[in-house]
Parts: sequence; structure tokens; C-alpha cells
Amino acid sequence: MIGGRSVGEPAVSVRRDDPRVRTDAQRAGDSAESAVAERLTRAGWTVIGRQVRMGRLELDLVAVDPGPPRALVVLEVRYRSRRDFGLAEESLGHRKRARVREAALRLRSAGTLPDGTPLPPHPLRIDLVVVEPGSVRHHRGVL
Repeated sequence: MIGGRSVGEPAVSVRRDDPRVRTDAQRAGDSAESAVAERLTRAGWTVIGRQVRMGRLELDLVAVDPGPPRALVVLEVRYRSRRDFGLAEESLGHRKRARVREAALRLRSAGTLPDGTPLPPHPLRIDLVVVEPGSVRHHRGVL
């Protein structure tokens, strides 16, 4: 046995974004992102990207806030089912904040989503949306 497989058995490469290997926490986060996207759409926003990859970095949602003023908004979605370890807002450490900012600036610099969809020329804003059972909190321009 080598690494949990028999000698001679080929190693299986599974992509991290393969839905068959998502953890329960990842699936809960995906559901929270979907709920936030639906909520924004109902409020008149246009969601133009979900789980947008910028190299090794990922942006949860990219949307257009109809304003006023209109803005291109990158949204970091945080889901928590319980508060045993504090508020979801507290889970956004300085490293994660830096990665979200870097990915957002890369996106703005590229001028398009990875699939080639052009970005609107609106000012860029980064928001945090927290989803907990029974509540959604939208913090605008916090990153």
C-alpha cells in the first residue's frame, strides 16, 4: 500500500471544484452564494459571475449594483450555521481580505470575466455578505 492505494494501482486525479468531492461545508457555502445571488437579483442587481477564478484566487460573486451610484461589486459571501466561534464577520482575516482585494484588482485590470464577458466601466466596490440561519447582513464597501 502506498498513500492509501495498492502498488500498481493508478493514482486518481480529482479536481477540487468537482461537485462530487465537495464537503458539506462547501455545499452549504454554495447554497448561501446561490441565496445571495437570488436576493440581489430580486433587488434589481445583475449578477454577472459566480465563483470567478482569477488564477488561484476566487471571487464568490461579481455583480452590478444599480445604485445610485452604479457600481461593479465583488461580493465575499460568508456562511455560518452557528456562532460557537464568533460572528461570521470575524472569520474574514487579513490574509483572506488581501486575497479578495488582489483578485478584485486583477479582475478590474483584465476588464473581462475569465469567459470573456466584458466588465461594465463602473467604479469597483467590495462587499461582504453574511448568511446565518434567519438572517442576511450585507456590509457595503468593507474590504
